[in-house]
Amino acid sequence: MRLATLKSMGTTDDAAPQQTYPEYWEADVILRDGATAHLRPISPKDQDLLQEFHSGQSEDSIYLRFFSYKPTLSQRELDRFSTVDHRDRVCFVLILGERMIGVGRYDRTTQRSAEVAFMISDHHQGRGIGSILLEHLAAAARENGIDRFTAEVLPENRKMLHVFVEAGYDVSRQFEDGVVVVDFDIDPTEKSLAVMAAREHRAEARSITDLLTPATVAVVGASANRDHAGFHAVEGILTGGYTGTLYGVGHSPYERDGLHFVSSLDEIEGTVDLAVIAVPRESVEETVTQCGRAGVRAVVVMTGGYAEDGAEGAAAQRRLVRIARAAGMRVVGPASLGLFTTDPEVSLNASVLPELPRRGGLGLFSQSGAIGTMLYGAAQRHGVGMSSYLSAGNRADVSGNDLMQYWEDDPATTVCGLYLQSVGNPRKFSRIARRLSLSKPVIVAKSEVTGLRLPPGHTGRVTQAPTGALDAMFRQAGVIRATTAEQLLDIAAIAESQPLPASPRVAVVSNALALAQLAEDTALRLRLDPAVVDGTVDTSNGPERAHEAVLDAVRAQLSSDAVDSVVLVLMPVRGLDTATLASDVARAARDADRTTVVVFTGQHGPEAMTTSVHTADDAALPCFDSPGAALRALASVVDYMTWRSQDQGVMVSPEEFDSDGVEKFLERLREKISGDALYELEIAERNELLGLAGIRVLESVRFTDPEAAYAAAERLGYPVALKSTDPFLRHRLDLGGVVLNIANADQLGAAIETMKRTLAGWNASDLEVQSMAPTGQTVVVRAAEDPLIGPVLSFGMAGDAVHLLDDWAHRVPPLTDRDITRMVRAPKAARKLFGYQGVPPVDTTGLEQLINHVAFLKDRFPEIAFLELNPVVLSGSVVTVLSAAVKIGDPGQRTDSARRAMLG
Repeated sequence: MRLATLKSMGTTDDAAPQQTYPEYWEADVILRDGATAHLRPISPKDQDLLQEFHSGQSEDSIYLRFFSYKPTLSQRELDRFSTVDHRDRVCFVLILGERMIGVGRYDRTTQRSAEVAFMISDHHQGRGIGSILLEHLAAAARENGIDRFTAEVLPENRKMLHVFVEAGYDVSRQFEDGVVVVDFDIDPTEKSLAVMAAREHRAEARSITDLLTPATVAVVGASANRDHAGFHAVEGILTGGYTGTLYGVGHSPYERDGLHFVSSLDEIEGTVDLAVIAVPRESVEETVTQCGRAGVRAVVVMTGGYAEDGAEGAAAQRRLVRIARAAGMRVVGPASLGLFTTDPEVSLNASVLPELPRRGGLGLFSQSGAIGTMLYGAAQRHGVGMSSYLSAGNRADVSGNDLMQYWEDDPATTVCGLYLQSVGNPRKFSRIARRLSLSKPVIVAKSEVTGLRLPPGHTGRVTQAPTGALDAMFRQAGVIRATTAEQLLDIAAIAESQPLPASPRVAVVSNALALAQLAEDTALRLRLDPAVVDGTVDTSNGPERAHEAVLDAVRAQLSSDAVDSVVLVLMPVRGLDTATLASDVARAARDADRTTVVVFTGQHGPEAMTTSVHTADDAALPCFDSPGAALRALASVVDYMTWRSQDQGVMVSPEEFDSDGVEKFLERLREKISGDALYELEIAERNELLGLAGIRVLESVRFTDPEAAYAAAERLGYPVALKSTDPFLRHRLDLGGVVLNIANADQLGAAIETMKRTLAGWNASDLEVQSMAPTGQTVVVRAAEDPLIGPVLSFGMAGDAVHLLDDWAHRVPPLTDRDITRMVRAPKAARKLFGYQGVPPVDTTGLEQLINHVAFLKDRFPEIAFLELNPVVLSGSVVTVLSAAVKIGDPGQRTDSARRAMLG
C-alpha cells in the first residue's frame, strides 16, 4: 500500500477545540513483519515529527496525498493537522523509535459519516501500517457515533483502492471529477472481524517465529563465573548445538569454542536477531536501550526485580517495555527462564535449563521460572518430546496468546501446553484457543485461584466473575483442563505420541482380574466406555511366555473394531523385561494406528517404567504407574475429541435487533456515566433499551397510593399480580413479596394492605402491579462485564437452589447457536425444562432466541455492564420476561475491542 488520499486534511480552516486526550486509545501494535510500533493520537507537540515525516516523503507520495506537490507543510497546516478534538476530528500516528512512520485521520462531515485519509512512510511500505490505522480509526469513529467512512483516491493509487475492500468492508465506488470516491459502513461485520483476526494472527505468529529462529544471538552479561546466569545462558546455547552465530557481550572476556566475545553490541557487524540479557537490575534499562540502537529484533530479559518488587519495580517494568517496543523489539520477561526450540535447523537453548529435551510435538509455555523448571522436569520424567518452550516471566510483553498464534502455524507442534498463573486477556485467549483447538489439542494447567489473584511480578486485573466462569470459558474453547503440571504432561504424553481416539470405547487388558475391574470402574466414572475388559491374561508360565501372552492379547484388541483405545494394566511379573515388552507394544500400536497406553503397577527402584518409550523406528508408548492417572489422561483426550467432532454451530444475528438504535440510545446516556461508577437505568430507559434489542419486559406499573394501583390494574386487565419493587423480595412468594391472580379491585386493595404489613420489617414499602403471565418454569438470564474475562453470560433455573448449589451455566460471547443450545441444557436443574417427574417439557426455542439477543447485546455493546432478566417464565412455547435490571458503564478500556493492540 502506498497512500490513501483526500483533497485536504479537513474542510474548515479553524482548529477544533481540544478535548480530553484519550490515553486509552494508545496501543502497542505488531506490524506485518513481526516488529512492534506505538500508535497514539496526535498532539500539537508532534509538529516537528510531522514535518520531518512529510519532508521525507517522495514527490510522488506527496502528490498522491495532496493532489499537488508541496515539499514542506506551512505552520498553518501543521497547526491544523496536529490539533484535533478527538471526536469530530481524530488523527492517529504510528511511532517507531523516534520517527513517525504513518498518519491516519478522519474528519466528520455529517453526524454519522467522516472522511478518512492516510499517509505511510515510503521507507515502511508493506508492513501493514494502513490496515492498523484503519482499524483504530474505525473503532474511535464508532465510539464517537460515526458509522460510515468516505475517501477520495486517485485512480492510479490501486493498492489503496483495494485496502478498504481487503479489510472486509462492503465498499462502494464512484468516479467523480477525476478521483475515485469510496464509501463504506465501518460497523464490524463477521468478515471484517475475521480479516482483522487473520492479520493479527499472522503478525503475532511472525514475531514469535523471529524469536525462536534467530540467525544471530548475543548474550549480554556473558560471564565465565559459573554462578552467573550469563554463564548458563552461553553454555545452554553452545551445548544445545545452536546452528547460528553466538556473541558474548561483557566486561570480562573469556574464550569458549563457538563464542565470539565482544565488549559492546556496537562491535557486532550485522543484525542481532535475539539478545539474552543477564545483567544486574540497575543495568537492564540501559542494555535494552543499547539493543534498540543496535537494531536488535527481540530481547529475553532473565533479570528479575521488577513488578514482583512492588510499585517502583512495576513502573520500571513498564518503562522497559516502552523502550523496547519503541525500538520495534519484543520482550520476553523480565524474570524469564528463557526459551528454546528443538528444530534441528536452529537447535537453540536460550535458557538456563541444562539441556534441550528430545525433539517432539509438544509446545510449552509458562510464566514464572520456577513453574518452567517444574514443567521441564515433568516433561523429562514423562519422556515427552518437545518442539518449543518459552518462559514469559512477568509476562510484560510476550504472552501465551502469542505462543498459541505461533503454534497454530508450526508443523512441528502437534500439542500445545500452557501453565497459567494469571490470565492477561481471556477474551482473546478464548478466541485464539477455540480456533487452535479445532486442529491441535490445547492443554492448560491453572491454579484454582488463577484469575482471583495475581502472582508476584504480574500486572493486570483480577476477576469478579462467577465461580466456574473461567473453566466454562476453557470448555467452550475446547481447552483440556489440567490441575497440575504432572497432569498436563500425563495428557501430553498421550496426545503427543498417539493417534487421537475417535470415541470413548476402550479395551482394558490385564493379567489381574482385580486390576481390570478397578480400571473398568475408573473408566466408567470418567465417562469412558470400557467396551472390552479382559483381566485373564496368563503370565504365570515364565517371562518369555508372559511376554507373548500379553502381546497377543494387546494385538487382539488393537485389531478389533469394537474399541478405539487400548489400556494395558500389568501387575509385576518376575523376570519380565518390561522395556522390551513396552517397545513391542509400541510397535504393535503404531502398526494398528490405535491409541494405546500401558500401566506398570507395583514398580519401584531404578528399573521402574514410568516414562514414555520411544523405539529406534519411531514407535512410542506412554507408560504410567497408576491406572487412575492413565485413564484420567485418556479421558481428557477423549473429551477433547468429542468437543472437536461436534458441530460448533454458527453465529446467528438476532431478529428485531436495532443495533443503530442501541448505539444512539447509549450515546444519549453517556453523560450519566462518571468514571468507574455504574448507572442503573430507570424503568422507561430499561424498557427502551431492551425493546431496541428485541427483548420485551411484561409491563408493570409502580404506584404510591391504591387509587393509582386500581387504575393501572384496570388498564392492564385483571387478573394481575402485586409485587414488591425490592430486588430481593419481588421474586419471593414465600416471604410475602408477591401475590398472584388478583381478580378484582377489592382483592387488590386487600392484598396491598396485607403486603404492606408483611413487609414493614423489611423497609420495603414500594409496590407495583403487573399483568399475570402464563404459569410455567422460571429461569434467570444474566450478563456482566467482568474486569478480567470481559462479557460473561450466565443461565440457571430461578430460585434459591441456583445460588446455594452454584448451578449455573456460563459462556463467553460471541455465542454460536450450538453454544446456546448446550448452555440451556448445562445446569443440572435444567432437566426440569425437558420433562421431569410428570412436569411437561417446554419448547426452549424462544429461550434460546432470548439468550442470543442478550449475548449479541453484551458482545457488541460493552457499555452494558450488567443485565439481568429475572424471572423469565417459560410456558409451552411462550417466553415472558417478568423483570429486568440494566446497568451501564464506561467501556473505554475494553480489553478486546475491534482494534488491534498488544494486550497479551
